Amino acid sequence: MFGQSIRRLEDDRFLRGQGRYMADLAEVPGTLQVYFLRSPHAHARIEAINVSAARAAPGVHLILTGEDLAAAGIGSLPCGAVLAAVRPLIIPPRPGLAQGTVRHVGQPVVCILAETRDQAQDASELIEVDYTPLDAVSCPHAALAEGAPQLHEEAPGNLAFLWHKGDRAAVDTAFAAAATVVEATIPNPRVTCAPIETRAALAVAEDGLLTLHCNGQNLHAIRAHLCIAMGMKPAEMRLVAPDIGGGFGVKNVSFPEHLSILHAARLTGRPVRWVAEIGEDFAAAAHGRGLHAKARLALDAEGRMLALDVDAVAEMGAYLSGSGPHCPTNAAATAMGGCYAIPAIHFTVRGAFSNTAPMEAYRGAGKPESNFIIEGLIEAAARQTGRDAHALRELNLIAAYPYRTAFGMEIREGDFLARLEECARLADRAGFPARRAASAARGKRRGFGLTCFLETARGAPGEWARLRATADGLVEVAVGTQSNGQGHETSFPQYISHLLDIPMEGIRYVQADTARIVTGNGHGGARSLHMGGEAMRQAAGALLAHARSVAARLLQSTPEVLHYEAGRFGLIDGRGMTLTELAAEEGPLEGEVTHALDLVTFPNGAHAAEVELDPETGEIRLLAYTAVDDYGRLLNPMLARGQVQGGVAQGIGQAMMERIAYDLESSQLLSAGFMDYAMPRAADLPDLDIHLREDQPTASNGLGVKGTGQAGCIAAPQAIVAALRDAVGAEVTMPATPEKLWRALGRG
Repeated sequence: MFGQSIRRLEDDRFLRGQGRYMADLAEVPGTLQVYFLRSPHAHARIEAINVSAARAAPGVHLILTGEDLAAAGIGSLPCGAVLAAVRPLIIPPRPGLAQGTVRHVGQPVVCILAETRDQAQDASELIEVDYTPLDAVSCPHAALAEGAPQLHEEAPGNLAFLWHKGDRAAVDTAFAAAATVVEATIPNPRVTCAPIETRAALAVAEDGLLTLHCNGQNLHAIRAHLCIAMGMKPAEMRLVAPDIGGGFGVKNVSFPEHLSILHAARLTGRPVRWVAEIGEDFAAAAHGRGLHAKARLALDAEGRMLALDVDAVAEMGAYLSGSGPHCPTNAAATAMGGCYAIPAIHFTVRGAFSNTAPMEAYRGAGKPESNFIIEGLIEAAARQTGRDAHALRELNLIAAYPYRTAFGMEIREGDFLARLEECARLADRAGFPARRAASAARGKRRGFGLTCFLETARGAPGEWARLRATADGLVEVAVGTQSNGQGHETSFPQYISHLLDIPMEGIRYVQADTARIVTGNGHGGARSLHMGGEAMRQAAGALLAHARSVAARLLQSTPEVLHYEAGRFGLIDGRGMTLTELAAEEGPLEGEVTHALDLVTFPNGAHAAEVELDPETGEIRLLAYTAVDDYGRLLNPMLARGQVQGGVAQGIGQAMMERIAYDLESSQLLSAGFMDYAMPRAADLPDLDIHLREDQPTASNGLGVKGTGQAGCIAAPQAIVAALRDAVGAEVTMPATPEKLWRALGRG
């Protein structure tokens, strides 16, 4: 079963409209519907809130303000990030509903509960909030400048943290001895995850237990943060997730709205349901990326890299989301320098509070930013020195393994040069000049970009899994990782089928319920097979060891003489018992494991993009996209390829069109929905030619697998931008919109 491209089992119910998402939970009897009145101001003091007319409106049952939550003893959402910062991480209070001051457009101010959502929204229009507008700032550089409007008393100068990593002295020495120093300003603009399903939740209070159904991706961590804010014990709160319509990081954490919903369910004794509109998620969920770097690369006379120095400002937004500060610091540092042998690196990050939505993990979480920095510097070095960028990459790629990076990461296996050379061949780099000439003859400009990427995949270390064989002929697999569309309902039973040598039809998969999953670290960091698969592998071993012991006793033999095949322990004389028969005699057979594996895997590869540009309009056509990637062994190649293609599409979107924009004067959100925020459609994409190589399995887990979930998003932006730079003949920044390219051509 390992290595077979089995079609997704869950797609049958999805295609039949039988998926069960948060919006499908409306049938719970007596459910009250929630609407949040949100701040229209980026920064304002709340002088008074008058809800008397709204409380008397038809259908209204309860109205909550920030004062109500505070009076009930409900505190702030915590931030779980841990930084070894030079200036310690400052975590200002983040209440469920605004208390005293609003700090970004869309911040929830009042929670209204009514029989219908329309009634709750109508009642919100009767609420009078007396605001005194305050000066606001949305640009992170401006927020850190002297005299900027201050968001939090706890954070003078709007500095959330000052963090650095690396050997400053070694970097300075290398730059002093360098034959060439390349400098570049490399912005990575703020974007949004934009999952097809918005955030939603249903809270139910019953028999002393608060249950929150939500489309969260890491239920145990979300519950832990909610319990801290609400002063509850984990045993008093249950979290359950149904099918999830995408997440990409934004659903990894708890949100202020959860506090109001849970408290309202406790007060009313009725189920309480909230489904966000698209505009609410754009304004108030969380955004990603937002790392603005000034970077320098030192090279010797032959073009070998000596040192990398990166000084960056990271957007944090108005409040710190659960893992927001971790992404541009600890996470980004693991991939800083990419696939290249760079002896010395120094990385500095200043986190900036601003009157914008908080920042959170977005597919790759820091690794796309780091890879984009080094690949952009290589392109700049090639232009500055007159060298070929491809030759520079060949010269500097890590070639001997294991290799310890300047930040102490040990890359244990890989063949980076082979990926680069194969991608160049498959993308026909050699034939590009002829294709460029053909485009020029038609009045078009053609560009080719071939870049590398290195991911550091693990997410949170450690994972839990339990396998249980029962007399009904089923083996239940429960695991603490969590699917939001990756295909776990197929791939995990496929793996258990491989481990236990039983049909997939006899395996039942359980996830995303804190009452049934003892512990777990959910989704994030391309960790599912690396961490969850290793837990399942160990749990399967424990189950078989248990079953072997039982079989030996019942068959009156010693465990060593039993052979196992096709779900059955047997003896040479033909006698034997299946797992089902053993469970019928003995009761359920279990194997339960919690491992503490903390090793990182290193997915890597090379991606090539080819574009054609109309100089009259700036219109871009992405003509071809080729990838040659190493994800270790592939459990289900079809699912792995789909994961990579999805990530590539998101990376292409970021490179060519996506950007969250705020007005610089008012800090009003300008990209508040899909009318103002462009995303790639099928017509914008060519066939994504993905080649997966399995010749470098990792020893970091017993499966030999490396994470596939984030890599496409990490790899695509620099390949696209390199191709566009080649077409334009000038510097290009993301998003490379037609207008921006047209203006760049005009300047050229």
